[in-house]
Amino acid sequence: MKKVELVEAVANDTGLTKSDATKAIDATFKAITDALVKGDKVPIVGFGTFDVSKRAAREGRNPRTGEKVTIAARNAVTFKAGTALKDAVN
Repeated sequence: MKKVELVEAVANDTGLTKSDATKAIDATFKAITDALVKGDKVPIVGFGTFDVSKRAAREGRNPRTGEKVTIAARNAVTFKAGTALKDAVN
């Protein structure tokens, strides 16, 4: 589902205009992003939990040359689906 399709679905379900639905979705994404940047978990009951995990630096290989390469440490966003979402999908 693309963002445009999500906007249409939200607009149809809520009676909002597409413009208002876009603003609501953008605000939701921004709030989740801001919380993750601060290092907070974002649990959404019935849907799942967004979190940030720290990945340590590690050694990898360049697949073309076989040369060893150091992969820098970084933060990664993780999502764990909630029970209701898992049940709906299955």
